[in-house]
Amino acid sequence: MADFQLNRKELFDKLKKLDTEQRNPDSMHIDVASPLEIVEIINEQDKHVAGVIESKKEHIARAIELVAEAIRKGGRLIYAGSGTSGRIGVVDAAECPPTFGTEPEQIKGLIAGGAEAMFIAQEGAEDSEDTGATAITGINLNEKDVLCALAASGRTPFVTGALAEANKRNAKTIFICCVPASQIAKELKCDILIDLPVGAEVIMGSTRMKSATAQKMVCNMITTGAMIRLGKVYENVMVDLQLTNLKLVERAKRIVMMFTGLEYEEAEQLLEKAGNHVKTALIMAKTGLNTQESKKLLEEHGGFVSSVLEHVN
Repeated sequence: MADFQLNRKELFDKLKKLDTEQRNPDSMHIDVASPLEIVEIINEQDKHVAGVIESKKEHIARAIELVAEAIRKGGRLIYAGSGTSGRIGVVDAAECPPTFGTEPEQIKGLIAGGAEAMFIAQEGAEDSEDTGATAITGINLNEKDVLCALAASGRTPFVTGALAEANKRNAKTIFICCVPASQIAKELKCDILIDLPVGAEVIMGSTRMKSATAQKMVCNMITTGAMIRLGKVYENVMVDLQLTNLKLVERAKRIVMMFTGLEYEEAEQLLEKAGNHVKTALIMAKTGLNTQESKKLLEEHGGFVSSVLEHVN
C-alpha cells in the first residue's frame, strides 16, 4: 500500500522510525551556537558523507557500467525525484550536454510538480504514486533505458510510483536513498540499490543537508563515470564539450593547445576545420589526418581519443 493511502497515524508511525527523521545528538544545542560553531558542527557532520559513499563503491561502479551500456545501445538515463532529490537529478542531467556533449534527451530529470518545482516548492506533488507512474509513461520509458530514482527517505510516493512503472516496462533501475536498506519497503524492487545511511541531519528532517550532499556526490560519480566509459574524456580532460558559450570556446582552444603545443591562433583555426569538435581537432593535430578521416577513426574506436592514437601510432 502506498504511503499516501495510509491513514495519518500509520504514516506518522512509519516516518518517525526513519533515520532521516531522527534528532542528531551532536547538534542539540545548535540553536545557541555562534556562527563559527554552526559551521564547525555542520562541517563535522559533512565529513561522514564521503565515508558512507566509500562503503557503497561497488554498487556505484555497477551503476556506472549500467548507465554507460544503456547509452551505448541508444538508451537513456532518467532521474526521478521530488524536492531536493528531484532538483539534484534535474541539475545533473542539465549539466551533461555542455560538459560531455550528450544530447538533451539522453539524460533527463523528472521532478514531482514539474518544471515549476525547480524554483518554487510543490510540496503536495510528491504524495502520489500514480503521478510518478504517469511521469514515466509520459516519456515512453522502455527496456533500453535506466531509471535512477532518488528519495532520501526511501519512501516518497512519486518516486516509488516511478520506480514501479519503470520495472513494469523492463527498464533497468537504480534507487538512491539515505536510509539503510532495512528501512526500504520489501516490495520495492530495483536492479541496484545504493543506500547511503548518512544518519540524522544537523537539523532534524532537513534532507537538503547531508542526504542531498550524498545524493549529489553519487550522481556526479554515475554520470561522470559513464561518460568516461563512453570516451568523453581524454586523460583527465573533458574533450567532448559543446562550445555553447564563450567560456567553453576558450576552454576548447586551451585543451587543443595543451595537448598539441599549438599557438592560440593555430588552435582556433584547427577547431574551425574540425567543426568545433575538440576530439576531432586533437586527432587531426596528432596524426596529420584530415577532418573526415579523423572523425571516421573516432567512430571506429568508440570515441576514445587514446584508442585512436594507439592505433595510428
